[in-house]
Amino acid sequence: MYDPHSTRYKYPDFTDQHYLVVKKNNGAIFDENYPYIDNSKGFRFKKWWVRVLLNLIVFPICPIYMGLRIKGRKNLKIYKNELSNGAITVSNHIHMWDYIAIMKAIRPRKPRVLVWAPNVRGESGTLVRLVGGIPIPDGNLGGKVACNKAVEQYLNDGGFLQIYAEGSMWECYPYIRPFHTGAMSLACRLNKPILPIGFSFRKPSWIRKHIFKQEVAITLTIGKLLFRDDGLPEGEQRIDLTKRVHREVCLLAEVDPKDNIYEPIFNNSKRIEK
Repeated sequence: MYDPHSTRYKYPDFTDQHYLVVKKNNGAIFDENYPYIDNSKGFRFKKWWVRVLLNLIVFPICPIYMGLRIKGRKNLKIYKNELSNGAITVSNHIHMWDYIAIMKAIRPRKPRVLVWAPNVRGESGTLVRLVGGIPIPDGNLGGKVACNKAVEQYLNDGGFLQIYAEGSMWECYPYIRPFHTGAMSLACRLNKPILPIGFSFRKPSWIRKHIFKQEVAITLTIGKLLFRDDGLPEGEQRIDLTKRVHREVCLLAEVDPKDNIYEPIFNNSKRIEK
């Protein structure tokens, strides 16, 4: 595990809190009428053009901008049949572009991602939606029901959904924070596999560190599929799967689970200084 010991970011007290400030608010209301999965012709046409730009411009510059290396794509072939009916990807959240890296890594699949609602209301909201962002309703019960229904239908139709179980992005943070159980609960309820993905850090080159002021280079590693344990009572499957996914993400991120400083499941967990 490479730890850059970053002091650039003010990590919050609780492990699932956000520290980024979203300045704009377009007033969008994420209620039962919001199109969480927008399948209109106009929106799909815009998404198509964004996908073209991703493939032609954005994906090729990821190795330059992030120092991105991708490992484990063979698992996408090994589990081709199991993945054909949809899956949930779960990873640590350590960079503004790590979802872009996931999109590049699991091509030709076109995932969507559950995102913090202010990111969709904010200055990059349109782009977030066009790359697959689904806002998580904040405090609106009708919106939560509608969002869950849309997400479940999307997965049952064979879609791929990225969920950041840590709850927020902490850039350049080397340890794997506790996971919320929502992603694994969804996987258990719909009997969908979890595809774990781990982001780890490498020491940056002299040019990357001193010229581009980058603290790390990033490696993305795709793991092996994990499934619910049908031998357990339904009430225990979610907890069991969360623990196994957290352990696997630790290993993929080059963090020995015994040395990771956090418990696997979020319980009002606070940041630990190391």
